[in-house]
Amino acid sequence: MSDIFIGNQEFFKGIGKISYEGPASDNPLAFKFYDPKKIVAGKSMEDHLRFSIAYWHSFCADGTDPFGKATMHFPWNDSDPMVAAKKKAEAAFEFFTKIGAPFYAFHDIDASPEGETAAEYEANYIEVAAYLKKLQDQTGVKLLWNTSNLFSHPRYMNGAASNPDFPVVGRAALQVKTSLDVNVSLGGLGYTFWGGREGYMTLWNTDTKREQDHLGTFFRMARDYGRKIGFTGTFYIEPKPMEPSKHQYDYDAATAIAFIKDQGLENDFKCNIENNHATLAGHSFAHDLQVCVDHGMLGSVDANQGDAQNGWDTDEFPTNVYETTEAMLIILKNGGLHSGGLNFDAKRRRNSTDLEDLFISHIGGMDAFALGLETAARIIDDGKIETFKADRYKSFNSGDGKAFEDGKISLEKLAEIGKKADPKDISGKQEMLNNLVNQYLFNR
Repeated sequence: MSDIFIGNQEFFKGIGKISYEGPASDNPLAFKFYDPKKIVAGKSMEDHLRFSIAYWHSFCADGTDPFGKATMHFPWNDSDPMVAAKKKAEAAFEFFTKIGAPFYAFHDIDASPEGETAAEYEANYIEVAAYLKKLQDQTGVKLLWNTSNLFSHPRYMNGAASNPDFPVVGRAALQVKTSLDVNVSLGGLGYTFWGGREGYMTLWNTDTKREQDHLGTFFRMARDYGRKIGFTGTFYIEPKPMEPSKHQYDYDAATAIAFIKDQGLENDFKCNIENNHATLAGHSFAHDLQVCVDHGMLGSVDANQGDAQNGWDTDEFPTNVYETTEAMLIILKNGGLHSGGLNFDAKRRRNSTDLEDLFISHIGGMDAFALGLETAARIIDDGKIETFKADRYKSFNSGDGKAFEDGKISLEKLAEIGKKADPKDISGKQEMLNNLVNQYLFNR
């Protein structure tokens, strides 16, 4: 039976702290592969993976979709919005504690009622934040990052910081300022911008250059304010190509990085990469992670997966161990996630209506990343794939190849070399490497 709950009531009755029972266990409420204290590549799984729970999907998403009403009914709901907010916070921290997640993340209006006026918004948010701080102190759970919802309210139908109507930009600034104040009070490690409406539907009514410059100005103002009040963490931009806007300005990792550097934000901003957003951009999860690592811009990760048959953001819990292995290989070679984490920006399927399904879905995601971590560590320790990759580029290690790589020969010289060159067909051995990955995965 359970013995962990926060506040005055237990919301997840009959569920205790989730423990590691190993791959032979038939218990759906137990970890099969995630053993928090197990040492892998010199650190515990817990320290490598830095799991975070997304407040919005786990405690707000009720199964409503464009074709149907809510299917999930939460015991923390209440007719009084502020009572409901505090009960939701208690339920959330009970869940964090039972699942063993060290971090969480939230949007402002996930945690606090928006209210009817700007003054109500601020007062509600500050009051709820004080309660969240109390629960953090009680449980030891930390804030990975928070963000402002600048896309749901009708005022943001044409964008927030990029909106063509200046008063809307001011209202967005109020939300971001208050969220940064809350972040500092809660000891947040990062702050995220997701520009769901920062984009356009048609060029007939849009000045894209002006809008993106306004967006850069807004981010610099947020950075300057954050630093002024003592925020020492990293600001994140979370790329996504579309949905809800047809063309979003933060299309993918490469686009976001180019924007960050163009706007002079590279010392304070990095990317928060989401798997399902990368695939909507026509990339793989690993692609956007690697692009970020190549530019020193990997900040944090939203851990989920999409559905190849659906052309929208399905936000499924990650179960594809091939993807988690490739992701963790890139993250390990990056030296880890540093102050970022693996935040489960994922929701139960609409017909997974039992409260225990919230635990089961997170357990599956945590196990999938644990498997990916162990497999990635074996790949690095064995060295075969890295050796093969390095060998493909050996012609650049000395002589004219090295001079080219160092920028020490001219195009004329390179062309002269080309006249004498006799290139051979050299196999990339893709199938061999795919087979080798299967060996690492399944030869346990």
